[in-house]
Amino acid sequence: MKFSYFIFHLLILQHVYSNGIINCQLGENCFEEEVKKSEFPDGFLFGTSTSAYQIEGGYIEDGKSLSNWDVYSHTNGSIKNGGNGDIADDHYHRYLEDIDIMESLGVNAYRFSISWSRVLPNGSLRPMNPAGMKFYNNIIDNLLLKGITPFVTIHHNDYPQELEERYGAWLSPFMQEEFVHFASTCFKNFGNRVKYWATINEPNLFSELAYMKGIFPPSHCSPPFGKCCYGNSDIEPLLIVHNSILAHAKAVKIYRDQFQVEQRGMIGMVASAYMYKPMTDDEVDKKAATRALTFHVAWLLDPLVHGDYPIEMRHYHGKKLPRFSFEEKLLIKKSIDFIGINHYSTLFVKDCLHSNCTCMHENNPTCSHGENHAIVGFLLTSGQNKDGEFIGDPMGLPGLYVVPQGMEDIIDYIKKRYNNMPIFVTENGYGSNDNQEGGYDLDKDINRIKFHKAYLASLARSIRNGADVRGYFIWSLMDNFEWNFGYTIKFGLYYVDPLTLDRSPKLSAHWYHNFLTNDIQAEKSI
Repeated sequence: MKFSYFIFHLLILQHVYSNGIINCQLGENCFEEEVKKSEFPDGFLFGTSTSAYQIEGGYIEDGKSLSNWDVYSHTNGSIKNGGNGDIADDHYHRYLEDIDIMESLGVNAYRFSISWSRVLPNGSLRPMNPAGMKFYNNIIDNLLLKGITPFVTIHHNDYPQELEERYGAWLSPFMQEEFVHFASTCFKNFGNRVKYWATINEPNLFSELAYMKGIFPPSHCSPPFGKCCYGNSDIEPLLIVHNSILAHAKAVKIYRDQFQVEQRGMIGMVASAYMYKPMTDDEVDKKAATRALTFHVAWLLDPLVHGDYPIEMRHYHGKKLPRFSFEEKLLIKKSIDFIGINHYSTLFVKDCLHSNCTCMHENNPTCSHGENHAIVGFLLTSGQNKDGEFIGDPMGLPGLYVVPQGMEDIIDYIKKRYNNMPIFVTENGYGSNDNQEGGYDLDKDINRIKFHKAYLASLARSIRNGADVRGYFIWSLMDNFEWNFGYTIKFGLYYVDPLTLDRSPKLSAHWYHNFLTNDIQAEKSI
């Protein structure tokens, strides 16, 4: 592997310099932000992230049942260019190769998720699937053999379609018990080797995409957020997060009561965590930016730390916001050992409480056309200000912008609001839309390197300022199925050939390897 990296590096550099790509103006250094691994604490986890549906494939193999995403992706028009996860990156058959790749990168941790429909194809009604259990046991064992720490997300968007048809999935309190059974199965069978558990990935974002905008399964929404056959965009997202919080807390109680002392692991939840900046210097916009953090981040994390929803949400939602009983408040309070955040971008915020908001820019991907509704906090988010200026360079994924300072700012917000709990940055990545045939777009991958260097430098500043950050995971190890964008958006350090599925390291993979191995001279040459 090291030899192949060396050859790849020479070929890439030859291509780069012959085309003048890294020849910044008058030979200046392209990368304004420099960061070293030594700026992070001893024992810090540096890894990559993936999720089951996005990379595994093998969608009906060895006893696996259909998931919600299997069904949704086969619905005409739901995925860009008709993509699906039937094969994806074929990680189900190539996991040993992928673990070798991780070892060659030099990462000391790998975040991945468990396919609910592979482990428990029929939920709690029938026994676990032995082939599914063997698959994840093999992954965990082989990671440990390579000195790589497994960081396991139990639920990352996909669940057995049977649970959707039986209960309505996360709309129903019965889903709480299904999840507890799933989580307990994972603790019992994998927990002796897994020291980091994330229960659920981004229920705050999942609820928005699946039940407010209707662009994730089961496609629930209502006007003005979208035109779906079913749903209520003002109420259902609140129910989804409520059931997710209770499911998480019940699973954590079982983990702490039955497994944690012996297995000596940590357990938490992962939140989607944008940063927000006021669109103007007006006081109402400053308050709106704070409200955006409350309605997006604190909505999920406040109950897990403090035992209830933010007072501001109760004020604006009124009776629509579900209530926790006294016993439930005791259950959910302090139900996390760490906070996981997926941070990609920062957005401008405009207040809509004191003025009637409309999308200022016709193609603004963050506009929901429901800015005057409580579910979004009576505010408008945008990557552009009123003059059309972008908050940062746009990425290939609509709605994401490069704003490195946002990393330091969101960490600081979480540090202060949650008493400096341990934090893991469970996802951070640069999404490009390079779709050229036969390889990847080198210019855009150089932007990926700039992105990670700048965001890591921002994270290092947070740590120097006292934040208890313990890990950083790049999204993603390799290009994969990016949900409703299919294979048109790329986040990976590795390019995956769509025909052969062969993995090829991008220049960003070589940069990460050099960063992790403290090969400063090689890193500077990129």
